[in-house]
Amino acid sequence: MEPITVTADAEEFTCNAYLVAGEATTLVDAGTMPGVDDVIADAVDDAGAEGLDHVVLTHQHHDHVGELDAVVDRFDPKVLAYADHPLRDVAIGDGDEVLVGDEPCEVVYTPGHADDHVSLVGEERLYSGDVVVYDDGAFSDGSFGRTDMAGQSRERLIESLREILSRLPDTVGGMFPGHGGVYRAADGTDTVREVIERATERAERREPKYPDE
Repeated sequence: MEPITVTADAEEFTCNAYLVAGEATTLVDAGTMPGVDDVIADAVDDAGAEGLDHVVLTHQHHDHVGELDAVVDRFDPKVLAYADHPLRDVAIGDGDEVLVGDEPCEVVYTPGHADDHVSLVGEERLYSGDVVVYDDGAFSDGSFGRTDMAGQSRERLIESLREILSRLPDTVGGMFPGHGGVYRAADGTDTVREVIERATERAERREPKYPDE
């Protein structure tokens, strides 16, 4: 089933949180939108799913986990994360497989923006978290995660982008990032690979992402 952005109507800063119904109904990230559990409940009912099976965290920056407690309290899903968290049930690592809805996805360890960052690579979709996005305040057709804050590394992020490209099937037609818009190759002029290659080239210039800051 097509992912649903359950934080689409947020009035405050949040990540994109995606609900994917299927054999393993999964939430990718939880966001910070108050009441997101109500949106999830409606989406689960509309999909005819029995409940929420998993929450997979791409990383644990606040905008990705702010409503995790509320989601867990309401649905009691298993929480999958790379790094330790009080609510984590399953530790995931590079090369693991996670079922997202009906799609098996490979866990790819992608630090640089965050030490615990992972991306989820399936045959049809990439859930890229904040390591690569389609549009943001810096670029409108392929951008990379910020690396100007403490604990972040542009060099490590570039390595992560290259790692995604090396493990990305050519069949991937949709990129579901942590911020900005979803990119679907069917609606655009580039493949998902080309978008990530453009973002990588921009990151490799080593220029400030936000030069005015």
